[in-house]
Amino acid sequence: MLVTPEGHVHPTIGAQLPINAAGFYIHSAIHKARPEIQAIGHCHSVHGKAWSAFGRPVDITNQDSCMFYDNLAVYKSFGGIVLAAEEGARIAAAMGPKNRCAILQNHGLLTVGDTVDEVAYLFSALDKQCQVQLMQEAAEANGIKKTVIDDEDAKFTAATIQHPTAIFFSFQGEVGLIAEREPECLK
Repeated sequence: MLVTPEGHVHPTIGAQLPINAAGFYIHSAIHKARPEIQAIGHCHSVHGKAWSAFGRPVDITNQDSCMFYDNLAVYKSFGGIVLAAEEGARIAAAMGPKNRCAILQNHGLLTVGDTVDEVAYLFSALDKQCQVQLMQEAAEANGIKKTVIDDEDAKFTAATIQHPTAIFFSFQGEVGLIAEREPECLK
């Protein structure tokens, strides 16, 4: 659906459904702070919610997690359901001028990008990394030490896998699987 900057559903373009007020406050604040952003995704996924309770970024422990190297904010000020523009503005400020991914403490995950494909891929990758992080934390609690990738190697890997073209092509396999399983989702 298309929504005006004031939060009104456009009268003739897009779905004519009521909007989610909390979503509007978050999305509109990010679009205002980061006008280059074209798409935003936010959800309360199981692994994202579980990891968000720690209020910590994911560790850079594998190649896929390098997607979040210097690209992940943690918003630590959970104030309940977002029902005010100020809370959306604080989330946007916490993301800063360049991060495309965020963990909202005690809430869920949020990703932004140039395309819906980029947002979906980043969200899926962050949710999977939250699951990996939870497994690593459980193993570490049982005495198995994990190794974090050093900054130089993480930065080198991130320079490749964070590129929008790499993200686009990485997501196309998933789009193909979705099209096979649920073709109506892509209409």
